[in-house]
Amino acid sequence: MDQNPLNQYRKLFHTVYDCRYHVVFVPKYRFRILEGEIASCIQEKFRQICEWKEVNLIEGKVRTDHVHLYLSVPPKYSISDVLKWLKGDSSVQVFRRFPEIKKRYWGQHFWARGYFVSTVGITDEIIRAYIKHQEQQELLEEELDKQQRLWK
Repeated sequence: MDQNPLNQYRKLFHTVYDCRYHVVFVPKYRFRILEGEIASCIQEKFRQICEWKEVNLIEGKVRTDHVHLYLSVPPKYSISDVLKWLKGDSSVQVFRRFPEIKKRYWGQHFWARGYFVSTVGITDEIIRAYIKHQEQQELLEEELDKQQRLWK
């Protein structure tokens, strides 16, 4: 079985899913502040939140003035909720560990308000082909099943 997380569906009790997102967001005023201990603090907080909420952090990179994340998110959560947790909790952590930053970021807002998000997954062509050929595939499987029962 392929161990690559990109080729596996994830499972909840009553759901099988593949909900992957590419997310990019920036610190307020796009200051080049995400480096050294601050970057490490943010990365660790992201890992903790993702583990706690069962969000798979497939890939991530904290650059000096922005963050890229590639996430697999259970369908019980909206991507806006996930970003609210990541940005909110990491912001609190940064202000606690680095109180001198509050001088640059008045109003207790570390991250800019918006973000970029794009879904990642199977293409439109694959979905259309699957739906189009699904009935034919089911008929073939039924025929094979009948033949196997006859030979038993």
